[in-house]
This record gives sequence, structure tokens and C-alpha cells, in this order.
Amino acid sequence: MQRRTLTALGFAAATLIGAATTLAATADAQPATTALPSNWYASAPYLMPQSNNPPDPVTVMNATGQKAFQLAFILAPDGGGCAPTWDGKSPVPSDTAVAGVIDRIRGAGGDVSVSVGGYGGTKLGQTCGTADATAAAYQQVITKYGLKAIDFDLEEPEIENTAAIANELGAAKKLQTDNPGLFLSITMPGIASGANWFGTQLIDTAKSIGLTPDNFSIMPFDGGFNGGSAQVAALEGLHGQLMSHLGWDSATAYAHEGFSGMNGKSDASEYFQVADFQTVYDYATSHKLGRFTFWSVNRDRPCVGTTDNGVCSNVPQNDWDFTKFSTRFAGATPPVSTPPTTPTTPTRPGTCTAAEWQKSSVYTGGTVVAHNGHKWTAKWWTQGEEPGTTGQWGVWTDNGAC
Repeated sequence: MQRRTLTALGFAAATLIGAATTLAATADAQPATTALPSNWYASAPYLMPQSNNPPDPVTVMNATGQKAFQLAFILAPDGGGCAPTWDGKSPVPSDTAVAGVIDRIRGAGGDVSVSVGGYGGTKLGQTCGTADATAAAYQQVITKYGLKAIDFDLEEPEIENTAAIANELGAAKKLQTDNPGLFLSITMPGIASGANWFGTQLIDTAKSIGLTPDNFSIMPFDGGFNGGSAQVAALEGLHGQLMSHLGWDSATAYAHEGFSGMNGKSDASEYFQVADFQTVYDYATSHKLGRFTFWSVNRDRPCVGTTDNGVCSNVPQNDWDFTKFSTRFAGATPPVSTPPTTPTTPTRPGTCTAAEWQKSSVYTGGTVVAHNGHKWTAKWWTQGEEPGTTGQWGVWTDNGAC
């Protein structure tokens, strides 16, 4: 569950990193002069700065008005040990690449949070022997980049490991104490009823050690979800869990609750359209939820020449449509963009008045085309699937000769 696709494009493929590195004045990111208001950290979408074909964050900022990003992920080294690395490979102490990206974001008036954990790799809570050792590893990250916010993304298999979760939550509490004002979020798997069993145990553990993060967020995807309404139902379930497990009243529970969605096609082939994000956004703002984020900015663009789920959404959209929901959640007004449209093609001569099907064109559900003397209607988004070749279960409905 909660799989987050990692496309191994490597450091050489990340042109952004090479360019950003040359801008870094030192090995460390220049600290933000002042923290952004917490609404921006609460709306920061995830962005992988070293893989999954990272977009230029300043381009995204200029197009959306978004000011903060959740950089992912800090892990234990692939070879083991209690030292923070990016993606298990790049040691934080010697990093210049991500530091350069952070400098670019801050130079444009924004800031970052950093996410620790995630779906893949080995987590520091699993390899560091104690909560204090885990906290010391994460403190290196906070100090290195001058962070004002951090996210604990606690997923399988770590969330099922009692000792590892004790290390992570104990570290989170120490970081709160040692870094006054630090914005701290905890992200965990979501199921139809809210947090899963291990998530509720995590909430109980946090209560037992006196840890109150800024929010507990669930990821309602990769679990049989069907659009925004199912996600809203899961969030309502989490709301009830926060009240019953922590003794909070309704308003307090909503204020400490967060949504961490997945834009477009999930790894379990669920589809979350722009309209689904609107449904959840309306719920989140009307109930005054404490966080609204998603995985990921790397995927927040239409698929062109690829269907790689790590670098595009596989649903109809303009670039950065999903990020604009985060901007709106922070209280800002994103720039206006034109909705995606179906490309126009020449009309077929003769009795077929529909446009002729074109292999390179993108078609959305309900679009009518002509091909081989028949009229065809698309059932859903498609590109490159020739009418008449995919059978009755394919994307095209044969409306007969024309």
C-alpha cells in the first residue's frame, strides 16, 4: 500500500540538479531569513529533487503561486547505518545538489519542508538504535538546510515495526523541543475507515509520549478508493479516530487532520482526476483541515510520449493543475490557465462529419472521431489506441457506419 513510484533516472538525468548546484554558494543551503507562515508548510506538495525527472521548482512557483515544497526522501544509507541520506544514496553532510535546489526556491521567495521515510528504502527509525540517535540524524538535516518544517512519512514496513515507530516518534518529540516553532507533520497509510490499525497504534503511541504534531495526515489511495468521495469518507473516519483516541473535540481534530493524496493514476490503477481533488479540497476547506498535500509535483503534468507513472499523471490536465489546489489551500489565488482541450483534426470527407482519428492526438471520454468509415466514441482518456483494434472492452465504442 501507499506505493510511491520511484523512476531511477539517476543524477545525470536530473538536469535541474546540475544547474542548481552551480548556484549554491556553499555546501549548505542558505537558511531562510524568516519562516513562511505555517499555511504554506501545511500546503507543501511533495517533490523529489533528485529523481522522477524533477521539474524546475521556480517554474512551478511562477505558474501556480505555490511557495513551499515537501522535498523527499531522507533515508538510512543503502548499506546500513544511522546517517541521513537522500534516497539512501547521497549523504546529507556532503550534499550540494539539493542545497542548490533549496537556494533557488528560497531565492524566489519560497521555502521547503523535508520528508523523512516514505515507501521505499530503509528508514532511519529502523537502523538507529534509539530515539535520541534517530533525532540526532534528523537534526543534521534540519541544521544543514536551516529547516522550519519536517514531515515524518511513516509507511510499511516501518509502521508495522513497534521499535522503529518508537524511534521515529521519540525523535519527532525531541526535534520539537530542540527546534521551537518547527512545523511537524506525520503522514501514514489510509484505508476506507481512516488510518489503518497500525496508524491508530501510532496515534496511541504519540499520545503516550506527549507528542502532538501539527497534523496527522492519511494517504487515501492504493487501497481500493474510487474518487474524491471515497477519500472524503476516509478523512471523516480519521476525524472520528482522532477524537476517540486522543480525546479531542471535533474542531480540534479537524484542525490537526491532513490529506495527502495522489494525483492522477495510482499504483493500484485508481484514478484521481482534477474534479476529485476539487471534492476533497472543498471538504478540507469547509471543515478547516490542517493540511492538504499530494504526491507529487513530479507527476503534476500530462503524459506526452510516456505513461511513466513517476513523471506524469495519466489523466487529462494542464501542467501543475493539482499544485494549484495546494496554493488555494494556503489562501493564495493561483494564476489562471486554460483548461485542457482535445486537439482538433481535419474533418473526414464524405458522410462522416466527425474528425478523423489521429494516432498522436489525446482524446477524453465522450470524444467522437471517424475511422475506417465508422464513427467511434471514447469511453475514457486515450492516446494512440486505434479504433476497431481493441475489442469490446477497449476504449472505443463503435457507433456504426457513417
